[in-house]
Amino acid sequence: MSNPALLTVPQAMTVLQVSRWTLYQLIRSGELDSIVVGVRCRRIPETALNDYVNRLCGKAA
Repeated sequence: MSNPALLTVPQAMTVLQVSRWTLYQLIRSGELDSIVVGVRCRRIPETALNDYVNRLCGKAA
């Protein structure tokens, strides 16, 4: 599997080119979906990133 279905916070930060603080703000506000694996491991599904970017592009159009 070359592209993981679940991204770590640093991977999602790289994809969106945002800071850790901004990424967590997006998660807290509900704009970006995430899941918690185990006790402390937060992961962001690739589909959630795609949905977020598509919404941003839709607003810009």
